[in-house]
Amino acid sequence: MIRCVGAIIYDPSGRLLLVKRAHEPGKGKWSLPGGRVEPGETDHSAVQREVREETGLSVTVGALVGRVFRPAPLGTYEILDYSCRSTEQNLSAGDDAADAIWADHATFATLERDDALTEGLVETLRSWDSLPRNE
Repeated sequence: MIRCVGAIIYDPSGRLLLVKRAHEPGKGKWSLPGGRVEPGETDHSAVQREVREETGLSVTVGALVGRVFRPAPLGTYEILDYSCRSTEQNLSAGDDAADAIWADHATFATLERDDALTEGLVETLRSWDSLPRNE
C-alpha cells in the first residue's frame, strides 16, 4: 500500500482547484493536487507540501473528505483527500504539475467530456458532493 494525499480546494467563487499531471500516473490529465506521503511525514504536512509544490498556494488542511484506492505499478495507491482552504488564488504550476487552474462547473464539464480528467475523478467527486460549486 502506497499512502498518498490529495487536496479539495475551492476559491471564493466555488471553482475547484485542478492540476495537470506532468508525470505518470495520469500524465497530461487533470486531477486534484496531491501525491505521496514521505516517510515520517503526517498527512496534513504532506498535503501542504504537495499543494505548495504543485500550485504555489499555502493551505490550511481540514477534514478528511474521503479515501480511494487506485492500482500502482508495484502495489496500490491509497489516496486520502482532505478539504483545504487558502486565502491565495494566484496559481504557479510547478514540480509534478504541468499546469494549474480554478475550474468552474462549465470548465469541469468540458474536461470531463474531453476525457481530460484522471480515471475515476468525476465519479469520486460526485459521490462526495465535491464537484465545482458554481453553475
